[in-house]
Amino acid sequence: MHEMSVCESVIRILNREAERHQFTRVKTVRVELGARSCVTPEAIDFCFRRMTKGTVADGARLELLREPLVAWCMNCGDLVSLKERYDACPQCRSYELQISGTDTLRVTALEVE
Repeated sequence: MHEMSVCESVIRILNREAERHQFTRVKTVRVELGARSCVTPEAIDFCFRRMTKGTVADGARLELLREPLVAWCMNCGDLVSLKERYDACPQCRSYELQISGTDTLRVTALEVE
């Protein structure tokens, strides 16, 4: 489960920023997930809640912002929006899709005390 390593990275960022800016508690963490990040929001939320116990982010709310999932259909040539990563093209029902977007995971905002 690579969500654990993602959470470890987020916690390292939070600790570094807490030391740098002298805050003692994180209330909210906003993380942007790229469309190709392959991170399951439920799994990252579960890991985050467990792994932040006893840290500056203990009890913090995690806000996940997902980049829209867009793909180019090689069958019909349309640029389409998908609900899920492995959905078929909503136009022609083909699975020959090339997902566009990034695989980034980025902490974009913190609410702190």
